[in-house]
Amino acid sequence: MSTRYTRGMKIGELAARTDIPTKTIRYYEDIGVMPETPRDGSGYRSYGEGAVARLGFVRAAQSVGLTLGEIREVLAFRDRGETPCAHVAHLIEQHATDLAERIAALEAMRRDLDRLARRAGSAAPVTADATFCHIIEGQLTSGAASRGMGLTALTVSRRGKRAPAV
Repeated sequence: MSTRYTRGMKIGELAARTDIPTKTIRYYEDIGVMPETPRDGSGYRSYGEGAVARLGFVRAAQSVGLTLGEIREVLAFRDRGETPCAHVAHLIEQHATDLAERIAALEAMRRDLDRLARRAGSAAPVTADATFCHIIEGQLTSGAASRGMGLTALTVSRRGKRAPAV
C-alpha cells in the first residue's frame, strides 16, 4: 500500500480512486451509506482505505440491483460486526422474483401493443368522431381498458408492481 494514502485521503482523492463524484460521496454520507468521516486539523474530511473498499461494495451492490436503502441495511449488519450474507441472499431472491413479475407484465404489455398495432394497421385511417387519436380511443371503447387490460394498466414500476392508471 502506498504511504500516500496512509495519512488519509481528501474527498477529491477518494473520488479519483473510486471514480465516484465528490457530490455523490457527500450524499452517501448524508443518507448513512458512508459513515461520518473524521476531519483533519484543517477541517477537511480524511478518508482511509476502508472508504475505498466500502464505495467499491456500494457500486457492486448497485450493479446487482440493490437500492441505496438496502445497501445501507447490508452495511449496517457489517458495521455491527454481523455477517450480512443471509440478508443479502434474501434481497437477491426478492429482486429475482420482482424481476420475473416485471418481465411477465412487460411481455403482456408487448402482446397488447402488438395487438393494438395490428388493429391500427387495419383500421380506417381517420375517424371524425375521435377527440385525439382513434387508435388509442378505440382501445378505450373496445372494453380492454375497462377489464384492466389497457396499456396504462400495464405500466410497470421498477419493483414490478403495476403503476396506477392515470
